[in-house]
Amino acid sequence: MEMNIQVIGYVRNKWDEKDKYSADGVMRSVSTIEVKEEFADGLFKIDKYKELNIIFYFDRSEGYELKTITHSGDYRGVFACCSPFRPSSIGVTCVNLIERKGNILKVTGLDAMNNTPVLDIKPFTGLQI
Repeated sequence: MEMNIQVIGYVRNKWDEKDKYSADGVMRSVSTIEVKEEFADGLFKIDKYKELNIIFYFDRSEGYELKTITHSGDYRGVFACCSPFRPSSIGVTCVNLIERKGNILKVTGLDAMNNTPVLDIKPFTGLQI
């Protein structure tokens, strides 16, 4: 099986160091997503949506445990929590879109560190199956 995954852009924010990283603090702050120029046309009419799903790569995450202790102290399986230490190192977050300027999206709610590779962006439609 062949997988076709490309980095389409990068997260830009003030969160660089793991020891200063706070998921709550990051999610409350403003981040930008800088989409590579060759993918900028894919943002056409994205500003019609208030919320977006951002799929990104936990590029600084090393290793994982199938059961882990969460920040709240709860003991759970990795698929039942938001730990960045995952078998596939993929993160997904629903963000609020503040504005789009060209290939730059300004958002809140993104729990990713500075320079995190972005793999995909999809509108959040609120539809549940």
